[in-house]
Amino acid sequence: MDPKDRKRRLGLIFFFVFIDLLGYSLILPLLPYYAETYNANATLVGLLGTSNALAQFFAAPIIGRLSDRYGRRPLLIFSILGTVVSFLILGLANTLGMIFISRIMDGVLGGNVSLARAYITDITDESNRAKSLGIIGAAFGLGFIFGPALGGFLSRFGFSVPAFLAAGLSLVNLVLVIIWLPESISKEEQTQRRRNPQTAFTLQLLLKEIKRPCVGQLLQITLAFSLAFTLFTSSFALFSKDQLGFTAQTTSYLLTMVGVIQVFVQGFAIGRLTSRFKERQLILFGVVILTISFIFYTFTNSFIWMIINLIPIALLAGVVNTTLPSQLSKSVIKEDVGGTLGLSAAAQTFAQIVCPIIGGLLIGNVGGWAIGLTAAALMLVAVFLIWKKLLPLPDPVDGAQPCQPILSE
Repeated sequence: MDPKDRKRRLGLIFFFVFIDLLGYSLILPLLPYYAETYNANATLVGLLGTSNALAQFFAAPIIGRLSDRYGRRPLLIFSILGTVVSFLILGLANTLGMIFISRIMDGVLGGNVSLARAYITDITDESNRAKSLGIIGAAFGLGFIFGPALGGFLSRFGFSVPAFLAAGLSLVNLVLVIIWLPESISKEEQTQRRRNPQTAFTLQLLLKEIKRPCVGQLLQITLAFSLAFTLFTSSFALFSKDQLGFTAQTTSYLLTMVGVIQVFVQGFAIGRLTSRFKERQLILFGVVILTISFIFYTFTNSFIWMIINLIPIALLAGVVNTTLPSQLSKSVIKEDVGGTLGLSAAAQTFAQIVCPIIGGLLIGNVGGWAIGLTAAALMLVAVFLIWKKLLPLPDPVDGAQPCQPILSE
């Protein structure tokens, strides 16, 4: 592919993910207040977020697998259209049931980020894939930096206003994808895939990916990392409030700092790192340092120590969160990239479902110190999986890469 064309497409994907996450983060912090206007109790508010994540958990692998067979662009258009409709329903909602329908629809028809990763995989080679995938993390971070602040400002005019703006932003995305974003899989290859029974959508074929060399191990590492990091982020505000007495404003500033650092890592630094070091070495280094950082996080007792802990956590989480999907995309044949990245997204979504519950139970029944130690224990599982499981295996079938030793990739 012509480098200029690739650069243009990557720019469009960056803008697409940024707008998508900006719209999502506009309404995310406001959902509890929106639901409470219809007399929703704390349990129902919690179920509201869980319903969206649970829908994504089941839908992401399916949408990814369908994109392998029918192309990325049709599924992107379908997914974005679903997002537009879900935000419109949210803006027009006059019952709690409509809010639930909106969030479930957004989860079922979502999967935009995993589709964007699959698209980038199609148009890049192995040497520049991690750098290119990093732009998704950067766009993701920027969306979450600006979205909540803008949503909070607009909520003064009514909770439906941010929802309608999110719908409008998603509509802009839809138009841009239809007009400017070409399909990443050639027509000839699409025809071949549709005729190939191995690319058909069945649960058996989808789960077969887990048995490929490296893929199962990488998905397990993704799950362990996602559980640890999501436990940390989902419990951060409560930990800061109860253990350190931080105000909501201080907590928001600290989380913004984490977002800015991750934007820097994934948008700029990751290309330099992957050109100098092997990706699996970066993953191993990242999870080891994260394990140590989470242990120290357990004993954080001041604002200064919190910042000292947050910097390496933000830096290394950005590295791991970019190199893991890059390694996954290199461990499967190109016809299976979408489904495999969908499984990775499902692992991350599972963490979003269970970690807020686990974090609340730990803080409420054990103490805030248990968050850091639990996250560190999960990262130790990831260290073990990387060191012991990513060893030489028999050559894989269908042209996927063999699993190489961690330190001699």
